[in-house]
Amino acid sequence: MSQNTYKNPMLKEGSLKDKVIVITGGGTGLGKAMGKYFVELGADLVIASRKLDVLKKTAEELSKEIGGNILPVECDVTDYAQVENLLKTSVDKFGKVDVLVNNAAGNFISPTERLSHRAFDIIVNIVLKGTYNCTLAFGKNWIEKKQNATVLNIVTTYAWTGSAYVVPSACAKAGVLALTRSLAVEWAKYGIRFNAIAPGPFPTKGAWERLLPGDLKEKFDLAKKVPLKRVGEHQELANLAAYLVSDYSAYINGEVITIDGGEWLKGAGQFNMLEMVPDSLWDMIEQMVRKTKGN
Repeated sequence: MSQNTYKNPMLKEGSLKDKVIVITGGGTGLGKAMGKYFVELGADLVIASRKLDVLKKTAEELSKEIGGNILPVECDVTDYAQVENLLKTSVDKFGKVDVLVNNAAGNFISPTERLSHRAFDIIVNIVLKGTYNCTLAFGKNWIEKKQNATVLNIVTTYAWTGSAYVVPSACAKAGVLALTRSLAVEWAKYGIRFNAIAPGPFPTKGAWERLLPGDLKEKFDLAKKVPLKRVGEHQELANLAAYLVSDYSAYINGEVITIDGGEWLKGAGQFNMLEMVPDSLWDMIEQMVRKTKGN
């Protein structure tokens, strides 16, 4: 077996045929990687985020590359009315939704005392409120229709360890993990399964440039923190996600699967090492982040 087998697709062709899958934060990064693989396996796909232009570009790109049915829907997951519209638009187009992947997230690194209460609100609203908004809207629909379904939440290893310098994200992801485990028990009687994936470092251009701007990426080489001495490949995460939303994993419920090469076991709190960043550098980082975000 090749050393790089982990870069290859895992499931057999047609494994997700006849499934309709909605991914929030589906236009870029890990959401896009998962979506691409789901379509390759035969699923119909709905990708949602606040940026319709990005979604359209992704849908066009994937359609050209692999074909399939991909519907881009603009949706701010912090707004329940928009989430209900996402559900309605998906059902109108495909007749049903079988799988919800709560992947929309926001994060930035900062000493907590530098954050405003608004900064906390922004992250907690996207990550936690966005997840429970989608889960509630889609869940009520499934229960009413007596339809079996699967929810996959994307969390992080610091959901249970906590992590310095990303405190709003840690609080929100911990809430998502609690939601996953709680509803796995409560809604199992309705035929709805809940699981979560906790990825370690899977660098994506946009997210990692915002988190570690400038030469910080070089300074804090995340691969060095991973016992396997490498970061994750997007296909590895897509393989795991596809398995968890497929019928092959029908007996897995309420589980969080870590895919991080052993990183959190080696040193809890993914961003704790930023203790070494001096105040002057935080000032610089803050300016760069503001410039990126345009405020």
